[in-house]
Amino acid sequence: MKNKIKESLQKGDTIYGPFCKIQDPSIVEIAALSNFDFIIIDMEHGPFSIESAQNMIRAAEARGITPVVRVTENNETLILRVLDIGAKCIQVPQICTKADAERVVKATKFFPQGERGMCRYVRAAEYTNISPVDHFGKANDDVISIIHIEGMEGIDNLEEILSVEGIDIIFLGPYDLSQSCGVPGQVHHEKVVGAMKDAVKLARKYGKAVGTFTESVENAKKWKDIGVQYISYAVDVGLIMNTFKDITQRLHS
Repeated sequence: MKNKIKESLQKGDTIYGPFCKIQDPSIVEIAALSNFDFIIIDMEHGPFSIESAQNMIRAAEARGITPVVRVTENNETLILRVLDIGAKCIQVPQICTKADAERVVKATKFFPQGERGMCRYVRAAEYTNISPVDHFGKANDDVISIIHIEGMEGIDNLEEILSVEGIDIIFLGPYDLSQSCGVPGQVHHEKVVGAMKDAVKLARKYGKAVGTFTESVENAKKWKDIGVQYISYAVDVGLIMNTFKDITQRLHS
C-alpha cells in the first residue's frame, strides 16, 4: 500500500484526519468512508496495545485510508514494534532537542540513515512474502517520521531540530504548547498562536511540512492558509460526544 501522506505532501496538498482512541476497527472504516485522508491511532493517550493497533492498521489498509500511529514516547523498541506491524507513519511526542529528533531517525530508518532493527518475519515485510532486498531497501522511503513540538524548549531549539535529515513533518501541539507558554488550555492565546506561526515559517524555510491539531473547521482553514499541510481534526470520542449532545439538547428543547 502506497504512503498517501507522502504523495499528498509532495504535491503540496493539505490533508485531514482525526485522532482515534476507540479500539474498534469500525471507527477507522467510518473515517475512511467519510473521506478523511488519515487516522491517528493514539497509543499515547489511548488504550491501544500492539495487537489492537495492528488490527486498526489492517482496517485502514482495507479501506484505503493512511494509518498513523502516535507512540507513547521516543523509545526505540516501541517504535520498532509499531513499524513491524505495518505502520508507515510514526508520530513521536515530546521532541525538545536535535538529539531527540536524531533518536527518532535512528529508530525509524534502516542503515545507512538509521539503526532500525532488522527482521523480515513480520507483517511489514508480508511475513517474508517481500524479498529482504526490497523490504530493507524501500522501507526508508516509505516510512514518514512525524515529531511533536509541544513546549517552548522545542520551539527554542526548532532550527537545530529542522536540520535533522529524515524528519518529514513537524507537528505543533497547541495544548501542551499553551501550558508551556503559561496559558494552559488557551490554544487561541496570542502567545501560543504567535509561537506556532513563527514555527511554521521556519519549518517551511527548511522544506519541512507542518502539522497541528484543531477542533473546528474555521480554525483548520486558518492554519491551512498559514501553510499547515497535515491537520489533525479533533478526536473520535469528542466528535461523537458533541454529536450526541447536540441531538439530545435538540430532542429535549
